Amino acid sequence: MNTQFKKGIVEMCILGIIKQKDMYGFEVIDLLSTEIDVNENTVYPILRRLTGQGLFETYEKQTNIGAPRKYYRITKVGLEKYQDYEKEWKTFLEGVFKLLGGFKHES
Repeated sequence: MNTQFKKGIVEMCILGIIKQKDMYGFEVIDLLSTEIDVNENTVYPILRRLTGQGLFETYEKQTNIGAPRKYYRITKVGLEKYQDYEKEWKTFLEGVFKLLGGFKHES
């Protein structure tokens, strides 16, 4: 799959996953990798960039084993960005399906 195309989709998926609940980095990677071919070299730079853009905030949480974990929480700005991505994605998919003769996506 085209790297730039995949990067945009992974970014949207990360926002959507963390929108559902706060997560630490490896937890995000583990969940994503069940459906999409990703690894830490893809996910961590995206998490850092989105945090830098104010879409996530971070906090640390103590664990029973080892160092504290850094958790990511979506911000109001991040939620708005996710909602924009979701609308664009649905419109994009509907257009692709129409062009390729596939089914019309029902909302």
